[in-house]
Order: sequence, then structure tokens, then C-alpha cells
Amino acid sequence: MSAHRQRRPWRRPVLAVVAAGAVAVPAAAFATGPAPAPPDAPPVTAAAALDDAYYEGAAGKTGDELKTALHDIVSRQTTLSYDEVWEALKTTDEDPRNPANVILLYSGRSQAKDANGGGTDDWNREHVWAKSHGDFGTSPGPGSDIHHLRPEDASVNAVRGNLDFDNGGDAVDEAPGSLVDGDSFEPRAEVKGDVARMILYMAVRYDGTDGFPDLEPNDRVGNGSAPAMGRLSVLKQWHETDPPDAFEKSRNDKIFAIQKNRNPFVDHPEWVAAIWK
Repeated sequence: MSAHRQRRPWRRPVLAVVAAGAVAVPAAAFATGPAPAPPDAPPVTAAAALDDAYYEGAAGKTGDELKTALHDIVSRQTTLSYDEVWEALKTTDEDPRNPANVILLYSGRSQAKDANGGGTDDWNREHVWAKSHGDFGTSPGPGSDIHHLRPEDASVNAVRGNLDFDNGGDAVDEAPGSLVDGDSFEPRAEVKGDVARMILYMAVRYDGTDGFPDLEPNDRVGNGSAPAMGRLSVLKQWHETDPPDAFEKSRNDKIFAIQKNRNPFVDHPEWVAAIWK
């Protein structure tokens, strides 16, 4: 399969950096109480996030030191309930061409925001890091972290299930370009990098030190209930061939307005190779 495919046509350039206080998302509508931040924490604004202030603690670091520094940074966040995720995704994954719709991750389909639920043709909340990999369920924390929760067609979500990510397989109904086999799932080319960066964010954010599972990528498939997700070598390749685009950068800003933390690999793609060599 070619690593370079045509970008999805609905992705029009959007402003990735917004002025402080200019994010038109009422964060209070989703907040259930932010985790306490240290007194010297940088300002929580999308503008500050992309300058040296937000990532100051990561400057000059590589390897495990960088991973630890990023964990400390992104762990300062507001924790959502699983119910609040519904409304959050209607903001983070809004179709730029139709504000009444969201874009489904694997399917690429634009679907009405209100067509969500458990029906066959509804969209529901896909855990990109499968919640059984570490058995964290839908509890606040990894189970409700919108950096890796995305709208998806309910039947496509069921096909993906808790499979690891890898190349190859058979075509997935209602998800053009996606493939599946007995032990892995391959998303369409336009979001392969998005998937990789979500998985690597989860490995940085949830490292076993704050009561949550220690999530780690590995180079295997069939990880089952282990707190692991593969295949790392393929995810790194997807990250390189599908760099962050305007939609993904805008989504990161919207999450920052709601959840008060960022995916560092969207802002600094070079940090993937600096950690996972």
C-alpha cells in the first residue's frame, strides 16, 4: 500500500494558534474540576502553548528524560466524565465545512452531531488506545481522555474492537481505505499519523505513577489485556508519512481549551524520534 495518498478534501486550512482567551469553547461546560497546577504553571492559553512557556520543562531533553518531562507537563489537565465526552467531541471533531456535523475518524464520513448513540448507523466514542489494553474502561482518566477518543460509526468501531494497529488486511465496510485482519487494524491513510500520535500521547500521559496503568507501545500485535499497544515500528512510520495537518492542529487547540493539556507530538513531531529511537 502506498504511503502517500491524497489528503481528504474537507481539510481546509484553519488557524492553529489562537489568541489568549479567543477560543470560542466554553471549557466550563465540560470541566468537572481541573487537576491542581503548580503556582508557576504556564498560562493555559493556546497562544502560550506553542511558545517556549508550555514546553519549557522539556527543552534540551531526549529519551526517557524528555518522556518524563512531557508527562509532567501534560498531566496538568482537567478530567472529564465519560458522559461529558459526547459534547466535547462535537466541538473537537466538528466538520470545518459543516458545523452541524462531526468527521468520523476511520470512516471519514461527515455525520450529524446529534446522530450519536448505540444504533448501527450512529456514531459513538472510539477509544483509539483500546480500553481493554490496560483494563481502564471508561473511568475518568485514560477512559475519558479526549486526546484519544474520537467519533466513529458504531459498526466500524465494533470491527476495530480492541485490535492493535498494523498494515494489511481486508477492506472494512463503511470505512474506505481502512483494513482489518485477525490481529490488527489499519486506518485510512489520511489519519494514520493522527492514530500514531494519539497512541504515543497516551504512553506519555499515563505512565503508572498517578494511579493509572503504565501504558506503553511495543512492536507486537495481539496484546490483549496488557497495557500495551502495537505495532510501534508501524506507528512511527505512519507518524512520518502523515504529519500533523490543519484539522489535527486545530483539534489540539480545541482540546487545550476544554481539557487544558496538549498532545506534544502534534506540536513537536520531532519528539517521537527523540523518545522512541
